[in-house]
Amino acid sequence: MSFTEQLRERAVALGFDGVGFCSAEETRYWDEFLRWLEQGYAGTMQYLPRRCDAYRHPDGVLRGCRSLVMLTLAYHSGPAAPVRPGQGRVARYAQGSRDYHDIIRAKLKQLAEWVRQRQPEARVRGVVDTAPLLEREHAERAGLGWIGKHTLLLGRERGSWFFLAALLTDLILPETSSEVSRHCGTCVACLEACPTDAFVAPYELDARRCISYLTIEHRGPIASGQREGLGDWVFGCDVCQEVCPWNRRAPKAEHPDLLPRADLAPLDLIELLELDEAGFARRFGGTPLERPGRSGMLRNAAIVLGNQRATESLSALKKVLHDDDPVLRGAAAWALGRLATPEARSALESRREVETDPEVQCEIKEALNHPARL
Repeated sequence: MSFTEQLRERAVALGFDGVGFCSAEETRYWDEFLRWLEQGYAGTMQYLPRRCDAYRHPDGVLRGCRSLVMLTLAYHSGPAAPVRPGQGRVARYAQGSRDYHDIIRAKLKQLAEWVRQRQPEARVRGVVDTAPLLEREHAERAGLGWIGKHTLLLGRERGSWFFLAALLTDLILPETSSEVSRHCGTCVACLEACPTDAFVAPYELDARRCISYLTIEHRGPIASGQREGLGDWVFGCDVCQEVCPWNRRAPKAEHPDLLPRADLAPLDLIELLELDEAGFARRFGGTPLERPGRSGMLRNAAIVLGNQRATESLSALKKVLHDDDPVLRGAAAWALGRLATPEARSALESRREVETDPEVQCEIKEALNHPARL
């Protein structure tokens, strides 16, 4: 068995379900990437333009890189659980008991050590979506699928419900024999289903309008015109994947820490609003939901409750209306305006008398102008 075959076998034994090899080359999408950044589609994700040059070639991640081992790990957990008023949807990749970064990095560390034991002079580095690497392009060249119209990597057998990881090395490895071709055809289901019209064209996403960006990466208030589009999503979004025909046969996650936690599928938003900083850290530390922080998650929860007109959340929203964080006070004011009950309006009137933050004052004014419920 060749070294490459042994490497593939070892990766599968570690739990990766897709393995492909490609040479380290300058990205073919460089001009498109620059244009995407220039359009402002990255929003506030300043780490992208800040490290822009590093994305041009894998050498920016591992100096002297000659080959990449591209890897996939399934996280699909089956049909989404129904959501009732007072609950919010969490993207499937984040429903597990551990952060996928920790799970995959542990596997990459073992795979890198396996390579070093057999090739002591080799330089190796494993990465999972935090390094300046255009993983989808390299995975496409490695034969693991094609970049779909929703900008995610798609495979005939695995759909798009998987994580991507890479092992970079200065070894020269034989490339996976593949002919890159796209199989989306005339289908535009993902583009039409997006609740916020985040796709400006096939294969082109304006992250500033994407629910995943708004609920995870964006800091501060979410623009009032974008709040209804969040629907029930409190963290991330799966809509474009749920409607994709290629995901009908996608395999399910096998790693136990990627299987859905009962308290995340769906998430109780009223309980979430009760958490202080320490409580939030205890509950969500070490999971993907830690990334937006308490401010981001409670902001999202208030918006979802406002979208649902969840009157059972009234007491919790009234409490958040007096939080130290003005972002949360503003979101709670908006949600109470959507409830528009006499008690909600009374809470807004009382807060208006003592509110000092100009933006929150505007939120309260707009909330009180919302039509009252009959």
